[in-house]
Amino acid sequence: MVSKQHLLTYLYLLVYILLSSGVILYNKWVLSPKYFNFPFPITLTMIHMGFSSLVAFFLIRVFKIVAPVKMTFEIYATCVIPISAFFASSLWFGNTAYLFISVAFIQMLKALMPVATFLMAVICGTDKLRCDVFLNMVLVSVGVVVSSYGEIHFNIVGTVYQVTGIFAEALRLVLTQVLLQKKGLTLNPITSLYYIAPCSFVFLFVPWCLLEKPEMEVSQIQFNYWIFFSNALCALALNFSIFLAIGRTSAVTMRVAGVLKDWILIALSTVIFPESTITNLNIIGYAIALCGVVMYNYLKLRDVHLSQTSVESIAERVAKVNIIAYEPFYSNFSLCLLCALNKLLELSEFQ
Repeated sequence: MVSKQHLLTYLYLLVYILLSSGVILYNKWVLSPKYFNFPFPITLTMIHMGFSSLVAFFLIRVFKIVAPVKMTFEIYATCVIPISAFFASSLWFGNTAYLFISVAFIQMLKALMPVATFLMAVICGTDKLRCDVFLNMVLVSVGVVVSSYGEIHFNIVGTVYQVTGIFAEALRLVLTQVLLQKKGLTLNPITSLYYIAPCSFVFLFVPWCLLEKPEMEVSQIQFNYWIFFSNALCALALNFSIFLAIGRTSAVTMRVAGVLKDWILIALSTVIFPESTITNLNIIGYAIALCGVVMYNYLKLRDVHLSQTSVESIAERVAKVNIIAYEPFYSNFSLCLLCALNKLLELSEFQ
């Protein structure tokens, strides 16, 4: 019989999957000219950042639910500001892609995330260029190209926006690792919003004044406060659901849930948005890309396992303590595949 604790965990995972899929579909509905017709992605992103900043401020400074971290001007200038800039860019370009291409095709393009992350890590010096990893990246790229060739409503502008957003997000992730971890700074979802969201709002303000503000002044589009409040609330709730789900489950479970979420999202997008047609070539290309992702993450997990084993053996020789039986992570190969697949998907999780 399933205990109440397990039921609560499943409930958190279900809420996470529903909110993650719902926010993406909601953003598409708001921005698409065929539906709500609010073709201002920078404005929508600024609403999200402004609302998140306000809520995070009240939670930390007023209600004191979470304590702020020790933030110096040097850390803010060298870490928070560049991370916020690329965070704002990834959201801006990612949301702009909804104006031109379908949700299903966007999810397929996100298979490029490990390619972008690997390249940025090599450039920043946090990873090494290896032949086996490079071949996996080529396989992922070939799969995405095949999937793009099979896209019925292919749009070069939307594709460029999405790919640019992917590389901006990859650089943000690498910078977060390089800058924040070296400073010994750990941010949970609430403190991340508290420090990064206001700075991202400021970065978005300049392109908004140049690109969208003049068009909004002459457009006949009405500003529906309920729509935008509920949209921003859903985006904020998604961040909290990720925080709660991670707190009750393991990283492996979250990755498996992410795989399920991704397929549910692709299926729902084809039902809700008729233009999100999936062709056989789309599926073949996406499958090729996922094979490359699986192999890439398998290699990364193997490296982690080998390094952990080496450290553990040294510790055993020094401490002369009882040996604890260790079961290799790869003994369950199907679990390894699921973990590897979702290693990509959790990198693209914010909206």
